[in-house]
Amino acid sequence: MTKVQNITSEGSSKVINLPFTKVVDPAARTTLRPEKPATTAIVYCEANFGLPDGKTANGLVRHSEKYKILSIIDSQNAGLDAGSVLDDKPNAIPILHDLNAALEHAGSVPDYFIYGMAPATGRLSTAERAIVLDAISRGMNIVNGLHEFLNDDPEFVAASEAADVKILDIRKPRPKNDLRLFTGRIKDITCRRIAVLGTDCAIGKRTTANILTTALNEQGIKAVLVTTGQTGKIQGSLYGVALDAVPSQFCCGELEATIIEAFEGESPDVIVIEGQGALSHPAFCTSAFILRGSVPDGVILQHAPRRSHRCDFEEMAMPTPRSEIDLIEAFSDTKVIGLTINHEHMLDMEVTAAITAYEAELGIPVSDALTRPTDHLVDMVLASFPELARTQVAATK
Repeated sequence: MTKVQNITSEGSSKVINLPFTKVVDPAARTTLRPEKPATTAIVYCEANFGLPDGKTANGLVRHSEKYKILSIIDSQNAGLDAGSVLDDKPNAIPILHDLNAALEHAGSVPDYFIYGMAPATGRLSTAERAIVLDAISRGMNIVNGLHEFLNDDPEFVAASEAADVKILDIRKPRPKNDLRLFTGRIKDITCRRIAVLGTDCAIGKRTTANILTTALNEQGIKAVLVTTGQTGKIQGSLYGVALDAVPSQFCCGELEATIIEAFEGESPDVIVIEGQGALSHPAFCTSAFILRGSVPDGVILQHAPRRSHRCDFEEMAMPTPRSEIDLIEAFSDTKVIGLTINHEHMLDMEVTAAITAYEAELGIPVSDALTRPTDHLVDMVLASFPELARTQVAATK
C-alpha cells in the first residue's frame, strides 16, 4: 500500500444593472477548454515544492491555463518528477536544482520566471532578491504573487527597464478610486453560488474548487470559478481578485462585483468561489469577507484530518469540521453541503475510514477531490440543489 502525497496547494469597473433576466438555451451550453498555453515559464519553489508554502507552484503544476510550465526549481527535490511528488502521477515536468539547470533544460530563455511560494512574511528574502534579479538579467519577465510589489522597488524597476522585461505584481489591487463597495446586488444573481472554505490556510481549497468546477462542466452543468487569491490569477482565472491585498472596506464589494461580472459574462448555472484562510483562524479575515461578499447558497468545507495544528502556527490546534461548520452557519445564512478531505500524511485506507466516519458524524456527503471519483463532488452539489439535475439532463439532449 503506498502513501498518498500531500494535496496542498489563488475586472472591469463598469456599472451593471440588476436584476438579471438572462435565459440560456441548454443546447448552447458548452465547456470551454483553452488550448495548451504557448507562453513558457519556470517556477521557483526552493525547498517548498509539495509543501504548504509552495502552494502556488503546486497549483501551477496541477492546472495552468496561462503558462506552459517547463520546470520547477527546488534543489531539495531535484531529479524528481513534479507530478510524482504531488500526486504519484508523473507529468514530465522536471524538478531542477537551480536557474542554470532550468535554462539548460528549456533550451532557450523562457518567457516568464514565476515566484511559486507564499511565505508568511509575504516578502522576498535577500537570497531570493538576487535570484529574481538574475532571472531579469537573463531576459525573463517576472510573475510575483507576494504582498511585496516589485514594481514599487527602484532596484527591480531599473533592472526590468534595462532588460526590457515586465514585472507582474499579481496581488496589487486596482487604484483606490476604482475599488467597488458592496451594494447587495449579489442577491439578484439567479444562479447557485457555492463557496469552498476550509479549516485552515493552505489546505487545498483552490484545488478542490478547480476540480469541482471542471467536474460540473463535464456533467453538463455550466460552472464558472471565481478565484480569490494570487495563485488562481496566475493560473489564468478569468474572474478573480486577490482579496487579501484589498483594503478591508472594499473586500466584499470587490468580490461581489467580480461575481456579478462572471454571471453577466458567462450565464452559468453555478458559480464556485475559492475560499481563503478559515473563518475560525485569527490570523486571516478573508473567509468572513467571502461569506459576506458572495452570500453563498452552500459551502463545501475542506479539512485535513492529520493536521494537528494550524499551518505556520504550531501553538494553535486545528478546529474540528463540526466546530467550523457551526461557526460558518452561525455567521452566515448558508448551509455546509459537504466536506472534502485533504489527504496529507494519510494512507488510502485511512481516507476511506475518514470519509465513512465524517459522513456518519456530520450527516453530509464527504469525499476527496483528488483520490475519489469527481462524480462524488457533483453528487454532493446535486444532493442540495436537485434542480441542477434538470439542467444536466437538458444539456445532454
